[in-house]
Amino acid sequence: MAITDWPEEQRPRERLIRHGPQALSDAELLAVFLRVGVTGKSAVDLGRDMVGHFGSLNGLFAATLNDFSAVNGLGPAKFAQLQAVLELARRALGEQLQAGITLNSPQAVKQYLQLLLGSKPYESFAVLFMDVKNRMINSQELFRGTLTHTSVYPREVVKAALSHNAASIIFAHNHPSGTPEPSSADQTLTQALKQALALVDVRVLDHFIVAGRHVYSFAEHGQI
Repeated sequence: MAITDWPEEQRPRERLIRHGPQALSDAELLAVFLRVGVTGKSAVDLGRDMVGHFGSLNGLFAATLNDFSAVNGLGPAKFAQLQAVLELARRALGEQLQAGITLNSPQAVKQYLQLLLGSKPYESFAVLFMDVKNRMINSQELFRGTLTHTSVYPREVVKAALSHNAASIIFAHNHPSGTPEPSSADQTLTQALKQALALVDVRVLDHFIVAGRHVYSFAEHGQI
């Protein structure tokens, strides 16, 4: 049955307008994005297939065009639409950080980092460079590794901080394994970077670990 034949109070678009996007399931939100389903399946069914096929929203967002198109009903047009939506979300959150709300809204930082790192299938180490008013100057992926490891060099981090004329820095890296808790190596690295940056008067505000929908903050746990 097509969604247009459903009772109005059950249709995803109408429910979103009436109750807000938080009231919808992942499949229903994807249905609003998809607009139509395929023969024998509603847009909600197709949205459910997408989440099931990729295992999670992060898996979906990280999919290549070939992987995305492997799902019946999806192709280059929908892939391009999805990438555009994700990039708009990244830019919108980036604008918030550049407007200087970083310390007032740590949740915005977490959301930005989830979009930046959460769907990557490899370990990535990124840095947010901040000015004296805690506005983001720029964000940059400095190091890229494998599924379980990436090498980070303090000298390169210091060089990047100086090149951006940063007053402070936020570190972030992802755990593709899905476990957000820091390892002993993560803790040692954070302290080594903090000490190296202190020599050039650059403060370390936080270090976040992104693992899918979970984000761990060193500062919130008193580890900065």
